[in-house]
Amino acid sequence: MNNNLIHKLSQLKLPAMAESLIRQRETPQTYDELSFEERLALLADDELLKRENGRVSRLRKNANLKYQAAPEGLHYPASRGLKPEQMRELLNGHYITHRKNILITGPTGCGKSWIANALGEQGCRQKHTVQYWRAGRLLEVLAQGRVDGSWLKHLKQLQKTEVLILDDLGLEPLTNPQCNDLLEIIEDRYEQSSTIVVSQFPVDKWHGLMENPTTADAILDRLVHNAHRLVLQGESMRKNKPVLESAEKTS
Repeated sequence: MNNNLIHKLSQLKLPAMAESLIRQRETPQTYDELSFEERLALLADDELLKRENGRVSRLRKNANLKYQAAPEGLHYPASRGLKPEQMRELLNGHYITHRKNILITGPTGCGKSWIANALGEQGCRQKHTVQYWRAGRLLEVLAQGRVDGSWLKHLKQLQKTEVLILDDLGLEPLTNPQCNDLLEIIEDRYEQSSTIVVSQFPVDKWHGLMENPTTADAILDRLVHNAHRLVLQGESMRKNKPVLESAEKTS
């Protein structure tokens, strides 16, 4: 084997091509009937695949998703109010390219966060930058940023993110400073990127969750405009978890 060629491929930062070439040399009977161009194409395909997988892994790590929710694992029982055709439209990623928002509402435990994380996972697979935040935690970080000087840095990072997931909006009423910070986030992202907001409160109740009505008007005007809405229903799925686990153990 020409180890010098393998070394050069490694120096050129083409490790997958080097590994693929080694495989071709070790199993010549598999590749002997292929032309030079066909074998070279296989090497290039392996390198490209490795890079794409690496990029998705980095995007997934940076997204910091709460759940490992696979889009293909989603279920659509009629009792949840989740429509398969609507989810298929969202999972194709057009809402990202069209810079539209998604508002997911429903009672506690009905699967809102899981669906948001599945959309985030799909966004990573489609090579988009994603960030997951609990809304309350993000607003705490921004409040601290005003003290330590990192506020503007955080806002710029959020502005550059193609898909921002804000989970559990409204668990506690938003104070005037929190409303101002949320408006900064939404204003920077308006018609520039996509925001997924998750809340147990219906959208028409969000205004009352914010201390400053004027700021609330501005936030909701930008969030709700042309947004996709997923309104879930049904009992908490967490209530059934112990029963399911018990059944699995005894089955």
